Amino acid sequence: MRILVTGGAGFIGSHVLLALNNQGHTTSLIDDFNDFYAPSLKRWNAQNCGSILFEGDIRVKEDVERCFDLHQPEAVIHLAARAGVRPSLTQTQLYVDTNVTGTLNILEAMRSRHIKRLVFASSSSVYGCNKKVPFSESDPILKTISPYAATKVAGEHLCSVYSHLYGMSVVALRFFTVYGPRQRPDLAIHKFTRLINEGREISQFGDGTTRRDYTFIDDIVQGVLQSLSYTKDHSGLEVFNLGESRTVELRELISLIEDSLEIKAKIRKLPMQPGDVPLTYADITKSKELLGYNPQTPIEQGIQAFVSWFHEETKVISN
Repeated sequence: MRILVTGGAGFIGSHVLLALNNQGHTTSLIDDFNDFYAPSLKRWNAQNCGSILFEGDIRVKEDVERCFDLHQPEAVIHLAARAGVRPSLTQTQLYVDTNVTGTLNILEAMRSRHIKRLVFASSSSVYGCNKKVPFSESDPILKTISPYAATKVAGEHLCSVYSHLYGMSVVALRFFTVYGPRQRPDLAIHKFTRLINEGREISQFGDGTTRRDYTFIDDIVQGVLQSLSYTKDHSGLEVFNLGESRTVELRELISLIEDSLEIKAKIRKLPMQPGDVPLTYADITKSKELLGYNPQTPIEQGIQAFVSWFHEETKVISN
């Protein structure tokens, strides 16, 4: 199958493309290589994933149209987005333009070419301050507390509309805190590992009791590929959580990184940040039953794998 992955040069996208290529699919990617983090890292990903590259911006309708005309995909995995809660507080228009207008451009390109199969990357952030745990796909989305989360809710609704009006088969995946090799350098696990390894201070927001459902990249890729298969026989929109269904306190996460590095962290304690939620926790019952999703990597094993990659990456950069 010919599959287009938007944002394919990113952390999750590059892993997904490698897995698709290993399955024998013909893949292409669109990415704008913006400076949210070092474009050189994304260019390395793009060069080493074995896919056809189209350099373009999903905010620009003409870029999206040219990409679709050139690669003629039969299915789309839409991962391109401006990510992160905190930057969305100060760059809200950019997040809306990319995550909402960009998603609309992808859906319009699919509609006009009668492409029916879409996997859309949503986020656990849509649950906001949900008091019911674990978070279920059927929970009302009424307590979203960041612009980033709001754009992901809007993306889900756009997918729902297009699936209803134009007979698309769409799976929206709510990712829960993805980590692993090639993780973005701005994310907590990568940032903490780098700073602790350099003997520098890390910032702990809150008292360390906030909890996240951390999901290893291999498990996310498994869910994405299974979602693509699910779109074969199902029309309309289906929403699935992809998480480990286990929560880890921030102070426990720091301790696991310390143990893997064999270095004690220097911690600066700061107040909670606006937009941050106290807890994420995925109910993956639906994903298990309908997708066959079965996460395999506990946080202890995943952190060790990330730190091993980090050490190897540091050697490559230093050489």
